[in-house]
Amino acid sequence: MKKQRIKAVALSTVITAGAVFAGSSFADQSLEAVLAVGQSKVADAQKSQVRINKLQDETSDLIAKFKQVSKTIEGLRVYNAQLDKQLASQREIMARLEESTSQVTVIQRQIQPLVLEMLDAIEQFVQLDAPYRKEDRLERIANVRSLIDSADVTIAEKFRQVLEIYSIESEYARKVDTYETTLNVGGQDLQVNVVAIGRIALMYQTMDGSLAGVWDTKAKQWVELDSGEYKNAIRNAVRIAQKKAQNDIMLLPIAAPEAAK
Repeated sequence: MKKQRIKAVALSTVITAGAVFAGSSFADQSLEAVLAVGQSKVADAQKSQVRINKLQDETSDLIAKFKQVSKTIEGLRVYNAQLDKQLASQREIMARLEESTSQVTVIQRQIQPLVLEMLDAIEQFVQLDAPYRKEDRLERIANVRSLIDSADVTIAEKFRQVLEIYSIESEYARKVDTYETTLNVGGQDLQVNVVAIGRIALMYQTMDGSLAGVWDTKAKQWVELDSGEYKNAIRNAVRIAQKKAQNDIMLLPIAAPEAAK
């Protein structure tokens, strides 16, 4: 009886120990499962954080690009507004040009007779004026007149050349000039220096200084002067015109102005 009781106790102890060992093994398995789940969640969390970081970077890039595009769009708006103003101004200019173009034919018809009248007037003036560089002046007028009927020269260029003639003629009144030429004096052709003091006086002196004369505007002819009285003065005027002497006071045969009638 006692042996059976001892066997029962021993069996009970073995069963209890087996249960304990079995429970310990089960607990280890549960812990490992929990740790595995935790590690899986940590890995998932890390992956999620990586995705979040990537999304944040992409979002920051998109925001920066958006701001840049917004600035570009604003700049384009300002630029387009400026272009609109320029286009409006150009349309106005084009409208004026079209209006002017429509009047070109009328203007050409009016300028052509004006050019001819101006040439006739300046040629008549040169013919009646003192014989200062007369051949050169008439040749200049003839050259421009030869262009009047030319289709290769615009009416604007013809008008410009006529104005240039008037400008040159006007300049003669403000300069002291001299040149060599041949004059018929007393039936003889003499080589002389002609000196012009604006349009105030036109004089000549032979190369040897023996003869001198002045243009008489009223009589429309050369008048001989006392070479002794004006010899040095006219020679000095020639030197001044040639830039060989400084400007100085000169005693010259200048006709007194007449009272207007």
